[in-house]
Amino acid sequence: MGYDKVEIPPEGKSVTVLDEDADEFDVPETPIIPILYGDGIGTDVGPAAQSVLEAAAHATGRDVAWLRIYAGESAREKYDENLPADTVDAIREFRIGIKGPLTTPVGAGYRSLNVALRKRLDTYANVRPTYHLDGVPSPVSHPKKMDMVTFRENTEDVYAGIEWDHTDDDVERVREFIEDEMGYDDIIHDGPVGIGIKPITEFGTKRLVRKAIDYALERGRDTVTLVHKGNIMKFTEGQFRDWGYEVAEQEYGDEVITEDTLWEERDGDQPDNSVVVNDRIADNMLQQVLTRTENYDVLATMNLNGDYISDACGAQIGGLGIAPGANFGDALCLAEPVHGSAPKYAGQDKVNPTAMILSGVLLFEYMGWDDAASLARDAVEATIASKRVTYDLHRQIEGGEKLATSEFAAAVVENIETLS
Repeated sequence: MGYDKVEIPPEGKSVTVLDEDADEFDVPETPIIPILYGDGIGTDVGPAAQSVLEAAAHATGRDVAWLRIYAGESAREKYDENLPADTVDAIREFRIGIKGPLTTPVGAGYRSLNVALRKRLDTYANVRPTYHLDGVPSPVSHPKKMDMVTFRENTEDVYAGIEWDHTDDDVERVREFIEDEMGYDDIIHDGPVGIGIKPITEFGTKRLVRKAIDYALERGRDTVTLVHKGNIMKFTEGQFRDWGYEVAEQEYGDEVITEDTLWEERDGDQPDNSVVVNDRIADNMLQQVLTRTENYDVLATMNLNGDYISDACGAQIGGLGIAPGANFGDALCLAEPVHGSAPKYAGQDKVNPTAMILSGVLLFEYMGWDDAASLARDAVEATIASKRVTYDLHRQIEGGEKLATSEFAAAVVENIETLS
């Protein structure tokens, strides 16, 4: 394969390749982690995050072998294509990876390079933790109340990409079928129309909800909330809710109970080490994350709702510029920040690498390196709390010290050494 040479760890440390066909993820002594810096500001935040994560690993007695992979602009330069097979194969082989933002060029043949990569890897759960770091300016009075993790379905709903432009010849065929064959002949207004199809399957729903419940049980979270608009879209979003409850009621025994059971049979007394599954209408949930923030732990949503709600949550803790994320499949994790590629700032050593660093924290947690993950997160928080920040936060903080991207990463590494 055409991967770049792996950065070999110190002498005496073995590098082990993961079993590509394994059902479970087993971390070797020195894992190989594919890293894709990405486009635009990815060339700045990628190396910065890599240096911080490597320092956290070393501080906890571990080594990492990094493997450069490519997509987007860097892949066009190296492979003359946007998403080479080598990149997808590397992540599949090693079962882990971290990437920066990608820009889909005009005429690339993809709606989105990010979406294309997720689909090829079948990373069906887009996971976005939202929590506040000390020192980050927030528009709300009590940002520490925000501590939610959104599980957003990554393959269906609007990501299915089944739609027809109003100028497409096929859109009239679809319209005729809807009106003449299905009998909805008094619904669509006359004139040009765009039509899309919103698939929500039992398979896609249940594996997403299962992932969210497993996470809640493993991480000691109290609730999983199914977010939907099932009062209107009864056979898509309403079915998402029903299938989600089926998973809770049929697969987990006493570990998981529904909200109705909690109150009707237990008078609100939640058993220790259990998870309560409930559901909320999506538009109401956008209020709840603001007005009753502390009542929610893990959210399980379809694609579009998850996008809206995780962004609304992110606004409370300082914005998407510091929001981490990761895409999970079966025994596979590809971490990536929520923010975009911001090409106008590319190569200026200016932007905030926090989101990509914290995405790496998610990756370390997935690998079972909780101590390294906590150390990296705590060091980032200590750096920001000391008012040593990049320009985006500096302009909001009185008396702070403005740092370049690389300088901020170096400051975080200093705090890793201090905290360890």
